[in-house]
Amino acid sequence: MPPKNNYFCTKKNLIMIYIDPKILDRVNVWLTSTFDTETQNTIKNLIAREPETLEESFYKNLEFGTGGMRGVMGVGDNRINKYTLGKNTQGLSNYLKKQFPKQVIKVAIAYDCRNNSKTLAKIVANVFSANDIQVYLFSDLRPTPELSFAVKHLDCQCGIVLTASHNPPEYNGYKVYWEDGGQLVPPQDKEIVTEINRLKYSEIKFEVNHNLISYIDKEIDEAFAKASIKNGSFGMPQGIKNNLNIVFTSLHGTSITMVPKVLQEAGYKNVSIVKEQALPDGDFPTVKSPNPEEPEALKMAIDLAIKQNADIVVGTDPDCDRLGIAVKNTTGEYTLLNGNQAMLIKTHFLLEKWKKENRLNGKQFVASTIVSTPMIQKIAENYKVIYKEGLTGFKWIAKMIKDFPELEHIGGGEESFGYLVGDFVRDKDAVTATLLICEIAAQTKQNGGNLLSYLDELYLKYGYYQEHLISIVKKGKKGAEEISQMMKNFRENPYTEIAGQKVVRIEDYQKSESRDLVNNSNILIDIPKSNVLIFYTEDGSKIAMRPSGTEPKIKFYISVNSKSKNYVVAQKTNQEKLEAIISVLKNN
Repeated sequence: MPPKNNYFCTKKNLIMIYIDPKILDRVNVWLTSTFDTETQNTIKNLIAREPETLEESFYKNLEFGTGGMRGVMGVGDNRINKYTLGKNTQGLSNYLKKQFPKQVIKVAIAYDCRNNSKTLAKIVANVFSANDIQVYLFSDLRPTPELSFAVKHLDCQCGIVLTASHNPPEYNGYKVYWEDGGQLVPPQDKEIVTEINRLKYSEIKFEVNHNLISYIDKEIDEAFAKASIKNGSFGMPQGIKNNLNIVFTSLHGTSITMVPKVLQEAGYKNVSIVKEQALPDGDFPTVKSPNPEEPEALKMAIDLAIKQNADIVVGTDPDCDRLGIAVKNTTGEYTLLNGNQAMLIKTHFLLEKWKKENRLNGKQFVASTIVSTPMIQKIAENYKVIYKEGLTGFKWIAKMIKDFPELEHIGGGEESFGYLVGDFVRDKDAVTATLLICEIAAQTKQNGGNLLSYLDELYLKYGYYQEHLISIVKKGKKGAEEISQMMKNFRENPYTEIAGQKVVRIEDYQKSESRDLVNNSNILIDIPKSNVLIFYTEDGSKIAMRPSGTEPKIKFYISVNSKSKNYVVAQKTNQEKLEAIISVLKNN
């Protein structure tokens, strides 16, 4: 029987715990005949033994963030499960029929190595088919960028990928792509959420129509690999490619299905794969986190690189849309490039190639995000190429490509290790980006340097920029409330000085307002609203803060720079600035 009051006596500790009546209303819905017996028994066990978990599972609906919908797997409205994904898919099916009333609607579906991803992908396919929608389902796990490619290649109206990127093993997720191959952006995302929220769970159609589900694999693989090589390689002589020694790890993810294939077909023969991490595994047994941003994630790859005397180490996240890169420094130790540094190298290389081929005519652009390094804009301006900046998330770069069809997109990136070459894919793409960075590494080695010396040349020309990220984890309902309060405090009591430097401008993307504190004036920010604050100081430092859209974190992005042409002096100055700013943030 559903609980009839707001108090539970737990068997675990024999104490009474109050549960919000609104949460109880949600729980009671899940204890009806619409839901299977196993789900109901799991909920009853939570009521009896884990009321705190029960509250976390039901206190809200899962929401679309910067990278789609991610959450912990389990029962409840705030969890990834058959019913929450079924409801999403039913709402999306209804929306697709309204948007394309006279067309045969087609949807492509992919999934990664996550636990339950294959099962959940099949459930999603079943619901689409039950709504008379043609489904192209990958027969096995594939990289997320290949799904974006498949949507366009197969002329689909929509695409879905089941993934939680680099989140911990208990997570899974649901990313929605539109007919251009890009992720959902406003107003479509809100319109679809409205459609989903109108539904009752009893309205989900789970009855599969097998005639409407087709399995895809090799044909799409070949087309995607061919397009990746076309966009990520630049006619490097085979001898130069043969001279590059690469170590690659898929970190138990989907890239093992495509990256080695693309490197091999592009002519890179000396590729050593970390065998212990080559098998897809949603538990990620060899790493604390399958996040290439973390140095620890690449430890096994670097250990192999030391044995092989490799020139470059590349590791990708589970769904293969981001990559970490390590190369030797002047002392012979392997150093991990951060996302900003990797983006600078790739963008500059592409611009230089386009310039040498006389392809720059003022109708090209490069793209980045408001929390990434300001140096990317300086590079674009030097090549007289349009620079566009958007909110965090590659869906905004995809939207730029869609909104400006008269312009060619050369390359786009963000600080969180993602990069997109051209526009044949409309999401960050670690397959093509891996090939691109190997092309750059091969050329720089041929010229007697490496990626770090290439980066030093950029700093010498454009100024020494240094970035740092602070991520503070705040899990659950309480954590979400704490993050909300932190952002509120920063807005109501904004910095006027940071580490001894006056704040000269504050950008509040929630208010769409940029305040010039020197001239006491405001201007409108022509970017969609988002919960982001950015502080600029008189010495050129930039401090951005935002709640993560995909993880239970609040993030602080710091960028400092030095005008000194002396590398040692610039590095010392930047490090002092960073430490001073970090101290202020931690003591706030």
